[in-house]
Amino acid sequence: MNGIETTAADGRRSGDGSDGARIVLIDNVSLDGVIQDPAGDEGFARGGWVGLIRHRVELNQLALDDALGAGAFLMGRRTYDWFAARWPSRSGALAERLNAMPKYVLSSTVDQLDWTNSTVLRGDALDEVSMLRRQIAGDIMVPASVRLARALLEADLVDELRLKVFPVVIGAGERLFGETSGTHGLRLMETRTIDGDTAYLRYARGQAVGRPLDAPQLAAVGGHGAQR
Repeated sequence: MNGIETTAADGRRSGDGSDGARIVLIDNVSLDGVIQDPAGDEGFARGGWVGLIRHRVELNQLALDDALGAGAFLMGRRTYDWFAARWPSRSGALAERLNAMPKYVLSSTVDQLDWTNSTVLRGDALDEVSMLRRQIAGDIMVPASVRLARALLEADLVDELRLKVFPVVIGAGERLFGETSGTHGLRLMETRTIDGDTAYLRYARGQAVGRPLDAPQLAAVGGHGAQR
């Protein structure tokens, strides 16, 4: 190897770069953690809690920034079907990027993917993800895909979470986080308000949970924590 790293059209890299791609989960969630049917077109009775993205300037820009910063998208079959049914026929900067970028779909049943630059991965999910991390140049973004997201969290393969938390309690539906075999500590990297009512939170892989709080942390939560 000559130590030179290049990027192919499918987002994969060649060379002997030692740093693997980061896995970044990007999701819309309600205050109570529901991820199901944010756009309201999947048949869920309580869906539609995000609203139309084109009417939310900052949310639309976040989606574009995520896509431009990604080396590839990684999705489950249901999420792929949702994207592939909409974006190929759309125009604009976000549509152009989504249509052009490499997309990988974990599925043991699909034989052919019609959306441009889409590749099916049929092996064990965690093995496929580990291989992609060694091959992709840039972050691997995982939108929605709740079962895949949970498996990645459980396997401690998630490097960053980017959550848009909408000011609504759904009260039912599929949630992003399920039960895990252990506790996963995260570190808050960024928080801001978008479009006036939605919290944007960025978390990175963090230290283990369970350590006593130091003095600054105690001060931040009111001295001795919340009263019960």
